[in-house]
Amino acid sequence: MTSLLVSLTALSLLVSTYSTVHAAADKMTPQQEKMKSCNAQAADKKGDERKAFMSSCLKAGAPAAPLTQQDKMKKCNADASAKSLKGDERTGFMSECLKTDKKM
Repeated sequence: MTSLLVSLTALSLLVSTYSTVHAAADKMTPQQEKMKSCNAQAADKKGDERKAFMSSCLKAGAPAAPLTQQDKMKKCNADASAKSLKGDERTGFMSECLKTDKKM
């Protein structure tokens, strides 16, 4: 009888833990909800139009967090590459870009 009671207690604890873990995993963060909403609105858009829409949609409504130094470096590097900058011109651009207080 006690082994049955122990087994049932263990089973109920397992089920309780499983439900709690999955309930927490199913909740979306505000950013995920915003992404889902913007993505649904952009369903009919393609290419650069979609990219521009998603960017403005995701930025709308909430103040953007400041970029970390690593994020700044990635963004500035991508911008310099998009502009095909080389040598001293690239170095100058990167220097100025990294000095600015950009936001995402």
